[in-house]
Amino acid sequence: MLKCSLCVHDERTAKIDIINGEPICRECQVYLRHPIDREKVRKELDELMRDVNRAVVAYSGGKDSVVALYLAKEVYKVPELEAVMIDHGLMAEEAIENAKRIAEALGVPFKVLRYDYSDIFREALLKGESPCRRCSKRTMEKLRKYALKNGYRYIITGHELPFGHHPYRLMSRGVIQIRLLSLMTEEERFEILKELPFEFPELPGYTTNCLVLGPALERYWEKHGHSFEHRRIAALVRYGLMDREKAERKVTKPHVPDEQRKLVYSKLGLDMSALD
Repeated sequence: MLKCSLCVHDERTAKIDIINGEPICRECQVYLRHPIDREKVRKELDELMRDVNRAVVAYSGGKDSVVALYLAKEVYKVPELEAVMIDHGLMAEEAIENAKRIAEALGVPFKVLRYDYSDIFREALLKGESPCRRCSKRTMEKLRKYALKNGYRYIITGHELPFGHHPYRLMSRGVIQIRLLSLMTEEERFEILKELPFEFPELPGYTTNCLVLGPALERYWEKHGHSFEHRRIAALVRYGLMDREKAERKVTKPHVPDEQRKLVYSKLGLDMSALD
């Protein structure tokens, strides 16, 4: 099986061509033709943040949103911040505790908005699909409405991959999403986390906040034979934001503790034996 020589894609997850004797996936080929100007992205981010005087931080309690909150408060010194968590019903308790503890340590107001995303999660598990894109889309829409209702123009998120060549995107009715971690390496994020009272939960998959991801990855593996996180993690390797060896481990089939699996399926009213 061909594997991309630049990222972690293989023939299961991407089209791969032989270029000058090397297997390179189509996504890496595009990246090589149109490389990102990292300094330009960082400069654009810094210039944008100078104009941000009040913002909502999309605050899941996971490691990346925690780093985003820290940067907004301590590095960019945004005068008025509000950390808002969207609890979709299956957030890890450790993530909620992390969120409370760190918001308090940084002196940032913290609010939890609770919703029921069981329709998204139930359908994903039944069909062996990824719930992440639909979950993220719904969450950003709820945050957009919250921002408009409360007079915020900016929503800061903990994404490390920019929107193409820009660290922001314009949402409906003038709200701007800022990916504050754009092109920040995993090592840089971990250095910041060391300075904060963050406790890593033991959760399967590339997550520090969601109980659904592990079981969903497990179901997807059973149906497709690979991870639905493959593309995103391949991009992290391609951009130099994650070590390739670690990335390879991240896209293997996860080991999901029985207790976590039972909790998720029970909350969603699903019969594991029927799915098996």
